[in-house]
Amino acid sequence: MSNAASNRQLIERFWRDLYSRKFDAIGAYFAEDGEYTDVPSPEDDVARGPRQIEARLRLGLEPLEAIHHHPRHMVAEGDLVFTEHSEEWHWGTGERVVVPFVSVHEIRDGKIVRWWDYPDLAKLLAAAPQWWLEHISKGYT
Repeated sequence: MSNAASNRQLIERFWRDLYSRKFDAIGAYFAEDGEYTDVPSPEDDVARGPRQIEARLRLGLEPLEAIHHHPRHMVAEGDLVFTEHSEEWHWGTGERVVVPFVSVHEIRDGKIVRWWDYPDLAKLLAAAPQWWLEHISKGYT
């Protein structure tokens, strides 16, 4: 199996665990120096290492009533995997939004070293309830 094919399989497993909200499993996908950020967020808003990445994901996703993944395209080349997809977010207070994303994962030695998400952050923030915005503003560290 080629490096690109095994990297693609890794990211497919990662997406399954993420959207099943298996937060305890997520950290294991990342190298100790791995990083995750939403590119539209401030430049210094980067989670580093498995624990911070897990904490950041829990902060935003754990309060959701449901989240659904709608993958479109995935391309793997060498150490990079690109995914075009959308996430459907449901809050328990009735708000709902479908947010388009492009995600870029860089993999080294079977671990994610860089995950940069390019979401339509304005669409997400416009649909999110005030209580959730206040919750995420507390941060994950």
